[in-house]
Amino acid sequence: MEFHLLPILALISLVVAAGHAALPTEVYWNSVLPNTPMPKAIRDILRPDLMEEKGTSVSVGKGGVNVHAGKGKPGGGTTVGVGKGTGVNVHAGKGKPGGGTTVGVGKGGVSVNAGHKGKHVYVGVGKGKKKTPFDYKYAATEDQLHDDPNVALFFFEKNMQPGTKMELHFIRDANLATFLPRQVANSIPFSSKKFPETLNEFSIKPESEEAETIKNTIRECEEPGIKGEEKYCATSLESMVDFSTSKLGKGVQVISTEVEKETQEQQYTITTGVKKLAGDKAVVCHKQSYPYAVFYCHKTQTTRAYMVPLVGADGSKVKAVAVCHTDTSAWNPKHLAFQVLKVKPGTVPICHFLPEDHVVWVPK
Repeated sequence: MEFHLLPILALISLVVAAGHAALPTEVYWNSVLPNTPMPKAIRDILRPDLMEEKGTSVSVGKGGVNVHAGKGKPGGGTTVGVGKGTGVNVHAGKGKPGGGTTVGVGKGGVSVNAGHKGKHVYVGVGKGKKKTPFDYKYAATEDQLHDDPNVALFFFEKNMQPGTKMELHFIRDANLATFLPRQVANSIPFSSKKFPETLNEFSIKPESEEAETIKNTIRECEEPGIKGEEKYCATSLESMVDFSTSKLGKGVQVISTEVEKETQEQQYTITTGVKKLAGDKAVVCHKQSYPYAVFYCHKTQTTRAYMVPLVGADGSKVKAVAVCHTDTSAWNPKHLAFQVLKVKPGTVPICHFLPEDHVVWVPK
């Protein structure tokens, strides 16, 4: 799927990245948050050229300037090219809308334990009109409760103890959409009222699956939050920084789940060292399915965040971020969490692990 970004600044930004110089967005982060390390989830999508596998190549030829920031697979990364009569072209992955998975923590997603018999419930998210389990208005339907690559794991806070075992599958995130500089992102319409203009920016046909995915993301961003929730869709890293610091101040810690290596689905055990992060308020930002990086961020006063060390049966380690919601009374009663855990809204704290490309902001 190809997206045509006309502002030349997008190309300049990625060429700078290829030269391993500081991007404008990195400069902004360091100016606002000089004492806050950037989490891996943000580093990876801000600087895809620095990810572990293959780096970025830059070439100038007949077709103009081309920057490739992928993993060595055709269509598997982000390419920017200025060619004859094409303007600036950005290609963000192959196959699924937005370049890949939006919510899963693993191939096949994160398994949701559906009861004592060890069965797993899967729910599809990110396609068409379906919402994600990270939207409190979300309601799982019967056709979603089957094997699907995008899922989220829910569990009780009381079970977050050393020795607890869970069946999980972690892989490197497949959503390769990268951040645009704020100036570029702000020049692209992000509104239901200007939806045709948005599609035109990316040369996407209105009847395509890609168009439906983009429409769904914008729709979710425009819907009002539930009682007690402040929500915001950040279309650039700068806007994410501004929203999060406006709610929590500049003395923040920003974290994301970090997986040591890709493995098959296996049993993970919570080890010693579970750490509750400061305060009962947080801003949680979930990456959306979109041509460039868009994060659905929301802040509540009833959220507890934890760092949870896990070790797999094969010895591989994961530094997982878990978020626990202490008040779910305003959630949709048909939310997947209630169906999986067999509880009613507002009765007990409900927790879930975050995928690798989601970010939590908490006070230090």
